[in-house]
Amino acid sequence: MAALRRKLLLLGPSRALAGSLASSCLADRCLWDQLHAQPLGNGPTFDWFFGYEEVQELLLSLLQKAPAASPPRVLDVGCGTSSLCTGLYTQSPYPVSILGVDFSPVAVAHMNNLLQGGQGQTPLCPGHPDSRLHFMQADAQNLGPVAASGSFQLLLDKGTWDAVARGSLPGAHQLLSECLRVLSPKGTLIQFSDEDPDVRLPCLEQRSHGRTVTVQELGPFRGITYFAYFVKGSH
Repeated sequence: MAALRRKLLLLGPSRALAGSLASSCLADRCLWDQLHAQPLGNGPTFDWFFGYEEVQELLLSLLQKAPAASPPRVLDVGCGTSSLCTGLYTQSPYPVSILGVDFSPVAVAHMNNLLQGGQGQTPLCPGHPDSRLHFMQADAQNLGPVAASGSFQLLLDKGTWDAVARGSLPGAHQLLSECLRVLSPKGTLIQFSDEDPDVRLPCLEQRSHGRTVTVQELGPFRGITYFAYFVKGSH
């Protein structure tokens, strides 16, 4: 969470709210509603750690290996206004069905508006004609209303574990449990974080129920080193 706190404190127009968030419970929906309600950058999306471009090669390599019979289903938990979903949708040469969920209705409304071309914008075009993208309001700790067990081949968590754990470590454990529940037996969960592997790996290994847990260093991006934590089923 060090990177997230630094980025919060460096925000220009939102410095006062950012300072409040940096010292507050990042699992509080109201705080995120306030943050998403104001412009945080010059573009239509905003990324706390890094954007789609930095992990494009990694994500596309996973999709390339997916079965060709039907588009693989991707779930981004705590998607916020990140470019992960939109980048994958508009730039993937492989068909993909993406669902972005967030507990902030403000973030979901913003992303749906971006997708559909609201307020005079051009609607987003898929990189492959069979690709699909949807955004829904949902609590990542309770995905029952939006996702059946074993229904996604790839799950993305960019900083969501970090934010939830800031408020409640049991909440983060519940988040992981839900992610693994909706992940297909041969699927992959990726947690993107700046948390040290010595801290994250033991927890993932203990709670992943026999799945393989590995880590890959990313970056540095803008001077910060990140990690991709992979939780994979049997192949």
